[in-house]
Amino acid sequence: MTNINFFKKKLIKIDKLFPGKNFKKLNFVNNIKSLDEAKTGDLTFLDSSKYKNLALTTKASYCLTNKNLKIFIPSSTECIIVDNVLFELAKVLNKIYSCAEIDYPDLSLKKPLKNKFPKVKFGKNVLVGKNVKIGKNSIVGSNSIIEHSVNIGQNCIIGSNVIIKNTIIKDNVVIQDNCKIGQKGFGFIPFKDKNFKFPHIGRVIIDDEVEIAAGCTIDRGSVGNTKIGRNTYLDNQVHIAHNVQIGSNCMIAGQVGFAGSSKIGNNVSIGGQAGVSGHLKIGNNVKIGGGSGVVKDIEDNQIVMGYPAIPLKEFIKKNKKDHNNDWNR
Repeated sequence: MTNINFFKKKLIKIDKLFPGKNFKKLNFVNNIKSLDEAKTGDLTFLDSSKYKNLALTTKASYCLTNKNLKIFIPSSTECIIVDNVLFELAKVLNKIYSCAEIDYPDLSLKKPLKNKFPKVKFGKNVLVGKNVKIGKNSIVGSNSIIEHSVNIGQNCIIGSNVIIKNTIIKDNVVIQDNCKIGQKGFGFIPFKDKNFKFPHIGRVIIDDEVEIAAGCTIDRGSVGNTKIGRNTYLDNQVHIAHNVQIGSNCMIAGQVGFAGSSKIGNNVSIGGQAGVSGHLKIGNNVKIGGGSGVVKDIEDNQIVMGYPAIPLKEFIKKNKKDHNNDWNR
Protein backbone atom coordinates (compact mmCIF):
# COMPACT_ATOMS: atom_id res chain seq x y z
CA MET A 1 0.00 0.00 0.00
CA THR A 2 2.87 2.43 0.73
CA ASN A 3 4.27 1.95 -2.80
CA ILE A 4 1.43 3.92 -4.41
CA ASN A 5 2.61 6.65 -6.79
CA PHE A 6 0.26 9.62 -7.05
CA PHE A 7 2.22 11.40 -9.78
CA LYS A 8 3.00 10.27 -13.31
CA LYS A 9 6.71 10.17 -13.98
CA LYS A 10 8.92 10.03 -17.05
CA LEU A 11 11.91 7.70 -17.32
CA ILE A 12 14.85 9.90 -18.30
CA LYS A 13 18.54 9.02 -18.50
CA ILE A 14 20.81 10.84 -16.10
CA ASP A 15 22.80 12.61 -18.85
CA LYS A 16 19.59 14.09 -20.27
CA LEU A 17 18.76 15.55 -16.87
CA PHE A 18 22.21 17.10 -16.50
CA PRO A 19 23.55 17.99 -19.97
CA GLY A 20 27.28 18.63 -20.01
CA LYS A 21 28.00 16.45 -16.96
CA ASN A 22 30.08 13.28 -17.34
CA PHE A 23 28.82 10.03 -15.80
CA LYS A 24 30.38 6.59 -15.33
CA LYS A 25 27.02 4.89 -15.93
CA LEU A 26 24.28 6.34 -18.13
CA ASN A 27 21.26 4.79 -16.44
CA PHE A 28 17.63 5.85 -16.31
CA VAL A 29 16.65 7.55 -13.07
CA ASN A 30 14.08 5.32 -11.36
CA ASN A 31 12.98 7.89 -8.83
CA ILE A 32 14.03 10.88 -6.75
CA LYS A 33 14.23 10.00 -3.06
CA SER A 34 15.61 11.29 0.22
CA LEU A 35 19.04 10.08 1.33
CA ASP A 36 17.69 7.37 3.62
CA GLU A 37 14.97 6.10 1.26
CA ALA A 38 16.95 6.09 -2.00
CA LYS A 39 17.90 2.78 -3.64
CA THR A 40 20.01 1.70 -6.59
CA GLY A 41 18.83 3.58 -9.66
CA ASP A 42 17.54 6.56 -7.66
CA LEU A 43 18.74 10.16 -7.53
CA THR A 44 19.07 11.81 -4.11
CA PHE A 45 20.43 15.12 -2.84
CA LEU A 46 22.52 16.62 -0.02
CA ASP A 47 22.27 20.36 0.57
CA SER A 48 23.24 20.60 4.26
CA SER A 49 25.91 19.04 6.49
CA LYS A 50 23.12 18.40 9.01
CA TYR A 51 22.28 15.30 6.98
CA LYS A 52 25.85 14.05 6.49
CA ASN A 53 25.26 10.86 8.50
CA LEU A 54 22.40 9.89 6.21
CA ALA A 55 24.55 10.70 3.19
CA LEU A 56 27.33 8.36 4.34
CA THR A 57 25.02 5.35 4.07
CA THR A 58 22.82 6.28 1.12
CA LYS A 59 22.16 3.57 -1.47
CA ALA A 60 21.38 6.03 -4.28
CA SER A 61 23.10 5.72 -7.63
CA TYR A 62 23.40 9.50 -8.00
CA CYS A 63 23.55 12.39 -5.53
CA LEU A 64 23.05 16.06 -6.29
CA THR A 65 25.27 18.13 -3.98
CA ASN A 66 27.86 20.92 -3.86
CA LYS A 67 31.65 20.77 -3.80
CA ASN A 68 31.85 21.28 -0.02
CA LEU A 69 29.55 18.36 0.80
CA LYS A 70 30.73 15.74 -1.69
CA ILE A 71 33.13 14.28 0.92
CA PHE A 72 30.10 12.76 2.68
CA ILE A 73 28.91 10.81 -0.36
CA PRO A 74 29.99 7.13 -0.56
CA SER A 75 32.14 6.04 -3.49
CA SER A 76 29.33 3.81 -4.79
CA THR A 77 27.22 6.92 -5.47
CA GLU A 78 28.11 9.29 -8.31
CA CYS A 79 28.20 12.95 -7.26
CA ILE A 80 26.63 15.65 -9.41
CA ILE A 81 28.24 18.91 -8.32
CA VAL A 82 26.18 22.11 -8.66
CA ASP A 83 26.15 25.55 -7.04
CA ASN A 84 22.51 25.60 -5.91
CA VAL A 85 21.38 22.09 -4.97
CA LEU A 86 17.69 22.79 -4.32
CA PHE A 87 17.26 24.94 -7.42
CA GLU A 88 18.76 22.23 -9.65
CA LEU A 89 16.69 19.58 -7.85
CA ALA A 90 13.50 21.55 -8.53
CA LYS A 91 14.34 21.67 -12.25
CA VAL A 92 14.91 17.91 -12.35
CA LEU A 93 11.67 17.22 -10.47
CA ASN A 94 9.76 19.26 -13.04
CA LYS A 95 11.31 17.24 -15.86
CA ILE A 96 10.41 13.86 -14.34
CA TYR A 97 7.14 14.85 -12.63
CA SER A 98 5.59 17.49 -14.85
CA CYS A 99 2.38 17.86 -12.79
CA ALA A 100 3.79 18.16 -9.25
CA GLU A 101 4.47 21.90 -9.17
CA ILE A 102 0.78 22.85 -8.93
CA ASP A 103 -2.22 20.98 -7.48
CA TYR A 104 -4.37 20.54 -10.58
CA PRO A 105 -8.09 19.73 -10.10
CA ASP A 106 -8.89 16.01 -10.13
CA LEU A 107 -11.14 15.66 -13.19
CA SER A 108 -11.85 11.99 -12.42
CA LEU A 109 -14.09 12.86 -9.45
CA LYS A 110 -17.51 11.20 -9.48
CA LYS A 111 -20.28 10.21 -7.12
CA PRO A 112 -19.24 6.90 -5.46
CA LEU A 113 -20.91 3.77 -6.79
CA LYS A 114 -22.52 1.45 -4.25
CA ASN A 115 -21.28 -1.67 -6.00
CA LYS A 116 -17.69 -0.44 -5.77
CA PHE A 117 -17.91 0.49 -2.07
CA PRO A 118 -20.58 -1.90 -0.73
CA LYS A 119 -19.48 -1.66 2.90
CA VAL A 120 -18.81 2.09 3.05
CA LYS A 121 -21.35 4.73 4.07
CA PHE A 122 -21.37 8.09 2.25
CA GLY A 123 -23.07 11.37 3.13
CA LYS A 124 -24.55 13.71 0.54
CA ASN A 125 -22.52 15.23 -2.32
CA VAL A 126 -19.40 13.11 -1.75
CA LEU A 127 -17.02 12.87 -4.72
CA VAL A 128 -14.46 10.10 -5.22
CA GLY A 129 -11.61 9.95 -7.75
CA LYS A 130 -10.23 7.15 -9.89
CA ASN A 131 -8.53 4.17 -8.18
CA VAL A 132 -9.60 5.19 -4.67
CA LYS A 133 -9.77 2.39 -2.09
CA ILE A 134 -11.83 2.62 1.11
CA GLY A 135 -11.96 -0.20 3.66
CA LYS A 136 -15.10 -1.78 5.06
CA ASN A 137 -17.14 -0.10 7.80
CA SER A 138 -15.71 3.32 6.98
CA ILE A 139 -17.87 6.46 6.79
CA VAL A 140 -17.36 9.57 4.64
CA GLY A 141 -19.33 12.69 5.59
CA SER A 142 -21.23 15.05 3.32
CA ASN A 143 -19.47 17.31 0.80
CA SER A 144 -16.13 15.56 1.22
CA ILE A 145 -13.75 14.89 -1.67
CA ILE A 146 -11.43 11.86 -1.88
CA GLU A 147 -9.09 12.38 -4.84
CA HIS A 148 -7.58 9.77 -7.14
CA SER A 149 -5.53 6.86 -5.76
CA VAL A 150 -6.11 7.75 -2.09
CA ASN A 151 -6.22 4.69 0.18
CA ILE A 152 -8.36 4.70 3.32
CA GLY A 153 -8.34 1.71 5.66
CA GLN A 154 -11.08 -0.06 7.59
CA ASN A 155 -13.30 1.47 10.29
CA CYS A 156 -12.31 5.04 9.44
CA ILE A 157 -14.50 8.09 9.96
CA ILE A 158 -14.04 11.00 7.56
CA GLY A 159 -16.06 14.10 8.51
CA SER A 160 -17.88 16.59 6.31
CA ASN A 161 -16.17 19.11 3.99
CA VAL A 162 -12.89 17.17 4.10
CA ILE A 163 -10.52 17.09 1.10
CA ILE A 164 -7.97 14.28 0.90
CA LYS A 165 -5.38 13.81 -1.85
CA ASN A 166 -2.00 12.06 -2.21
CA THR A 167 -2.59 10.24 1.07
CA ILE A 168 -2.53 6.75 2.58
CA ILE A 169 -4.69 6.31 5.68
CA LYS A 170 -4.54 3.11 7.72
CA ASP A 171 -7.23 1.58 9.95
CA ASN A 172 -9.42 3.12 12.69
CA VAL A 173 -8.54 6.72 11.81
CA VAL A 174 -10.85 9.66 12.59
CA ILE A 175 -10.64 12.87 10.55
CA GLN A 176 -13.10 15.53 11.63
CA ASP A 177 -14.81 18.25 9.60
CA ASN A 178 -13.07 20.80 7.36
CA CYS A 179 -9.64 19.17 7.25
CA LYS A 180 -7.44 19.34 4.17
CA ILE A 181 -4.82 16.65 3.74
CA GLY A 182 -2.20 15.97 1.07
CA GLN A 183 -1.98 19.32 -0.67
CA LYS A 184 1.26 20.82 -1.97
CA GLY A 185 3.41 22.38 0.73
CA PHE A 186 4.86 25.87 0.95
CA GLY A 187 8.17 25.42 -0.85
CA PHE A 188 10.06 28.04 -2.83
CA ILE A 189 13.69 28.38 -3.95
CA PRO A 190 15.04 31.96 -4.04
CA PHE A 191 17.21 32.35 -7.13
CA LYS A 192 18.51 35.70 -8.30
CA ASP A 193 15.49 38.04 -8.18
CA LYS A 194 12.72 35.42 -8.25
CA ASN A 195 11.20 32.71 -6.04
CA PHE A 196 10.76 29.38 -7.85
CA LYS A 197 8.14 26.84 -6.78
CA PHE A 198 9.51 23.58 -5.46
CA PRO A 199 7.52 20.55 -6.73
CA HIS A 200 6.10 18.16 -4.13
CA ILE A 201 6.03 14.48 -5.15
CA GLY A 202 5.65 12.94 -1.68
CA ARG A 203 2.62 11.69 0.22
CA VAL A 204 0.94 11.86 3.58
CA ILE A 205 0.90 8.60 5.53
CA ILE A 206 -1.43 8.39 8.54
CA ASP A 207 -0.98 5.35 10.77
CA ASP A 208 -3.60 3.35 12.69
CA GLU A 209 -5.84 4.92 15.34
CA VAL A 210 -4.89 8.53 14.65
CA GLU A 211 -7.46 11.22 15.36
CA ILE A 212 -7.34 14.57 13.54
CA ALA A 213 -9.70 17.24 14.83
CA ALA A 214 -11.51 19.95 12.86
CA GLY A 215 -9.78 22.34 10.52
CA CYS A 216 -6.33 20.72 10.43
CA THR A 217 -4.09 21.01 7.37
CA ILE A 218 -1.39 18.47 6.53
CA ASP A 219 0.90 19.06 3.54
CA ARG A 220 2.34 16.16 1.57
CA GLY A 221 6.08 15.59 1.46
CA SER A 222 8.27 17.34 -1.05
CA VAL A 223 10.56 14.42 -1.87
CA GLY A 224 9.95 12.17 1.15
CA ASN A 225 6.66 11.69 3.02
CA THR A 226 4.79 13.49 5.76
CA LYS A 227 3.95 10.93 8.47
CA ILE A 228 1.65 10.81 11.49
CA GLY A 229 2.39 7.94 13.89
CA ARG A 230 0.01 5.47 15.49
CA ASN A 231 -2.40 6.66 18.19
CA THR A 232 -1.47 10.33 17.81
CA TYR A 233 -4.11 13.02 18.42
CA LEU A 234 -4.21 16.41 16.70
CA ASP A 235 -6.47 19.10 18.15
CA ASN A 236 -8.29 21.71 16.03
CA GLN A 237 -6.45 23.84 13.45
CA VAL A 238 -3.05 22.17 13.69
CA HIS A 239 -0.83 22.75 10.65
CA ILE A 240 1.77 20.19 9.60
CA ALA A 241 4.14 21.21 6.80
CA HIS A 242 5.86 19.03 4.21
CA ASN A 243 8.10 16.14 5.32
CA VAL A 244 7.23 16.48 9.01
CA GLN A 245 7.29 13.15 10.81
CA ILE A 246 5.34 12.82 14.06
CA GLY A 247 5.83 9.71 16.17
CA SER A 248 3.35 7.48 18.01
CA ASN A 249 1.19 8.38 21.03
CA CYS A 250 1.65 12.15 20.63
CA MET A 251 -0.81 14.78 21.86
CA ILE A 252 -0.83 18.03 19.86
CA ALA A 253 -3.10 20.83 21.13
CA GLY A 254 -4.92 23.43 19.03
CA GLN A 255 -3.22 25.79 16.57
CA VAL A 256 0.22 24.23 16.87
CA GLY A 257 2.33 24.74 13.74
CA PHE A 258 5.16 22.58 12.44
CA ALA A 259 7.55 23.93 9.81
CA GLY A 260 8.92 21.57 7.17
CA SER A 261 11.10 18.50 7.73
CA SER A 262 11.05 18.42 11.52
CA LYS A 263 10.97 15.03 13.25
CA ILE A 264 8.92 14.58 16.40
CA GLY A 265 9.56 11.55 18.63
CA ASN A 266 7.11 9.26 20.43
CA ASN A 267 4.97 10.26 23.43
CA VAL A 268 5.43 13.98 22.80
CA SER A 269 2.92 16.52 24.18
CA ILE A 270 2.69 20.05 22.77
CA GLY A 271 0.53 22.83 24.21
CA GLY A 272 -1.69 25.11 22.16
CA GLN A 273 -0.29 27.71 19.75
CA ALA A 274 3.28 26.45 20.05
CA GLY A 275 5.48 26.59 16.96
CA VAL A 276 8.25 24.22 15.85
CA SER A 277 10.81 25.52 13.35
CA GLY A 278 11.93 23.50 10.35
CA HIS A 279 14.53 20.72 10.19
CA LEU A 280 14.54 20.12 13.95
CA LYS A 281 14.59 16.89 15.94
CA ILE A 282 12.34 16.63 18.98
CA GLY A 283 13.12 13.60 21.15
CA ASN A 284 10.85 11.06 22.82
CA ASN A 285 8.72 11.92 25.87
CA VAL A 286 9.20 15.68 25.38
CA LYS A 287 6.67 18.18 26.72
CA ILE A 288 6.43 21.64 25.11
CA GLY A 289 4.39 24.33 26.84
CA GLY A 290 1.65 26.29 25.11
CA GLY A 291 2.73 29.33 23.12
CA SER A 292 6.36 28.20 23.01
CA GLY A 293 8.64 28.74 20.04
CA VAL A 294 11.01 25.83 19.40
CA VAL A 295 14.06 26.92 17.41
CA LYS A 296 16.57 24.14 18.19
CA ASP A 297 16.65 20.38 18.75
CA ILE A 298 15.28 18.99 22.02
CA GLU A 299 16.68 15.82 23.62
CA ASP A 300 14.57 13.01 25.09
CA ASN A 301 12.52 13.54 28.27
CA GLN A 302 12.82 17.34 28.33
CA ILE A 303 10.12 19.81 29.43
CA VAL A 304 10.45 23.20 27.74
CA MET A 305 8.57 26.49 27.70
CA GLY A 306 8.85 30.02 26.31
CA TYR A 307 10.19 31.78 23.25
CA PRO A 308 12.74 30.63 22.49
CA ALA A 309 11.81 27.41 24.28
CA ILE A 310 14.12 26.64 27.23
CA PRO A 311 14.00 24.01 30.01
CA LEU A 312 11.03 24.61 32.30
CA LYS A 313 13.15 25.19 35.43
CA GLU A 314 15.11 27.91 33.61
CA PHE A 315 11.88 29.44 32.34
CA ILE A 316 10.37 29.62 35.86
CA LYS A 317 13.59 31.03 37.31
CA LYS A 318 13.86 33.65 34.57
CA ASN A 319 10.23 34.75 34.90
CA LYS A 320 10.48 34.91 38.69
CA LYS A 321 13.54 37.14 38.37
CA ASP A 322 11.79 39.37 35.78
CA HIS A 323 8.73 39.58 38.05
CA ASN A 324 10.86 40.66 41.02
CA ASN A 325 12.62 43.27 38.90
CA ASP A 326 9.24 44.71 37.90
CA TRP A 327 8.27 45.08 41.57
CA ASN A 328 11.56 46.83 42.39
CA ARG A 329 11.18 49.49 39.73
